[in-house]
Amino acid sequence: MSSENEPAGGGADDAPPEQLALIRETVRRAKTPRAKPRTWRGAALAKERPVARVLVDKGVLHLDRYFDYAVPEELDGEAQPGVRVRVRFGAGRHRVRDGRREGGGLIDGFLIERLAESDYSGPLAALAQVVSPERILDEELLGLVRAVADRYAGSVADVLQLAVPPRNARAEKRPSPQSLPPPAPPEPGSWTRYEQGAAFVAALAAGSAPRAVWNALPGPQWADELARAVTATLASGRGALVVLPDGRAVARVDAALTALLGEGRHAVLTADAGPEKRYAQWLAVRRGAVRAVVGTRAAMFAPVRDLGLVALWDDGDDSHSEPHAPQPHAREVLLLRAAQDRCAFLLGAWSCTVDAAQLVETGWARPLVAAREQVRAAAPLVRTVGDQDLARDEAARAARLPTLAWQAVRDGLRHGPVLVQVPRRGYVPRMACAACRTPARCRHCAGPLEGQESASALRCGWCGREEGDWHCPECGGFRLRAQVVGARRTAEELGRAFPAVPVRTSGREQVLDTVSQASALVVSTPGAEPVAEGGYTAALLLDGWAMLGRPDLRAGEDALRRWLAAASLVRPQSAGGTVVAIAEPTLRPVQALVRWDPVGHAVRELGERAELGFPPVSRMAAVTGPPEAVAGFLRAVELPGEAEVLGPVPLPVTAEGRPRRVGAPPPGEHWERALVRVPPGRGAALAGALKTAQAARTARGSRGSEEAVWVRIDPPDIG
Repeated sequence: MSSENEPAGGGADDAPPEQLALIRETVRRAKTPRAKPRTWRGAALAKERPVARVLVDKGVLHLDRYFDYAVPEELDGEAQPGVRVRVRFGAGRHRVRDGRREGGGLIDGFLIERLAESDYSGPLAALAQVVSPERILDEELLGLVRAVADRYAGSVADVLQLAVPPRNARAEKRPSPQSLPPPAPPEPGSWTRYEQGAAFVAALAAGSAPRAVWNALPGPQWADELARAVTATLASGRGALVVLPDGRAVARVDAALTALLGEGRHAVLTADAGPEKRYAQWLAVRRGAVRAVVGTRAAMFAPVRDLGLVALWDDGDDSHSEPHAPQPHAREVLLLRAAQDRCAFLLGAWSCTVDAAQLVETGWARPLVAAREQVRAAAPLVRTVGDQDLARDEAARAARLPTLAWQAVRDGLRHGPVLVQVPRRGYVPRMACAACRTPARCRHCAGPLEGQESASALRCGWCGREEGDWHCPECGGFRLRAQVVGARRTAEELGRAFPAVPVRTSGREQVLDTVSQASALVVSTPGAEPVAEGGYTAALLLDGWAMLGRPDLRAGEDALRRWLAAASLVRPQSAGGTVVAIAEPTLRPVQALVRWDPVGHAVRELGERAELGFPPVSRMAAVTGPPEAVAGFLRAVELPGEAEVLGPVPLPVTAEGRPRRVGAPPPGEHWERALVRVPPGRGAALAGALKTAQAARTARGSRGSEEAVWVRIDPPDIG
């Protein structure tokens, strides 16, 4: 070999054979063997409390318990209760080397506690890694998570995924701001409009724990009133938590708190903030730097120090129900927190749900309402148009709106914006034969045909196919009529009727936050109504039958809640505010709207449900799945003696191409649902029995081929 081709380095490859042998012999004689990565084979264990009890991130019920792991000496300082760890899970007994169990896949978890010895007699696997020394999980949060899991027949790991946001290393490395001293107690402000409002704020500032169901007066003052309740709680040296249904409501309370307290006093927890900012805010709360939290559904688990107040706005909104397992509701979680931390509780809304009325009826909370004089001074004038009025109205036969509604729109536009609430989005979401009224269906999937902006275009609402030559299968007709008119079609019609007035829409595609006080027509779907500066001059509530006609136990309650939410954005009657509801005036929700009496409506609904044994007086669970699986589950579960099984009954088949809701059958499959009902006080026993049966079923399913069964406590829609 020539000198040019010889390697030019002094690495181990150049060492003579005797030198390599010496290196190998030195490694063999080393007193402390090098640990194999993530198994710590042969590594020494911690001298004190060498056992770590870990909650692994496996959301299956038969694994809803703690597992013991050995703590290597190198991890002794960082492996403290509450930190995130990684462990090997699924190793068999036969894979043991040097007294340490090996194998299995790496999985995340939380270290719950350190022990001197384990209850498990066999060899333990070692902690693979301490992900971060930040102590995330404390006893208080773990107790809350366990209580929620038990109430909803779920696993602690699933609830922890909802309670603790994903880790962000950059946010974790940044220090949180310094905590500020308590502010001065606030003035009661507009709380004086309520009979016990000023006393409620004073009790919070004094460190008491009052519990109230608050029926808010119409208008925009509710955000400032919530902010004053939070400020009074902070003034007592305690923390506060406010949960709201959406980001728009969070922004209003955030602005009100900033105006009262300034920057740095509260944290905002929403999904829109992004993972890094959200985790940084969550850490500031966990570390005690911030004592007040405002956020959406996920904020219900926020680890606020010295919690003194939990508040929830508009508990009837669907957004408060978590879609992920075990699907807890924010109201129930905050009720658990109020009992666990013995803190104040405030449930507020313009309307009143039956669940809120039950809290007052049982004496657990006190009503926080205004006198009738205050209600009449703050509410707009509400007028109704029923079926008899429409039959006598010449304008209503030719157009969609009766004369009273046209007059309200015309008069309102002279002084400002007018709100039009339409219960359906889209253009014409439901079509029917003009001759025999047979619903127009898709020939491919039987989905509803929808009209588009183009008069000749029809498209299936399920599969999206276009239909060009539809004809009625019953009478052979070719003409169509609108069964339900959507928000876009309504905006088009109003634009033609009032050509000089701008028309704005707010709905699923684009939700407006605010509109100016200039004259305009604002067409919105329920829940997407923007706030008008100075309030709307009038509001039209169209197609009341579409919301009242839903086959659901809460249809009337939900319709009234949505009407009141829209009417609360209208100016008071003294300032010319008018609301016209196109609904039958003899119906109970419509009468409650006219009298502005949501509490009375909720109390009467509660009385009827108590007689019939319906929630919230009783506790109920839904068991859903294939017929054979549901029948097998009901045979295996050991229900309480007082339990009553209703059904099972078949569920509607999900069509191909249509979005599948949580717990709904896959497209084309036939599922059934059974309802299990127990009397008051037996909800915990029902949840425990269902959880035990589901855990046994999942354990068998991991070794067999049993079909899945969905179990949901307190289903929101029971028909």
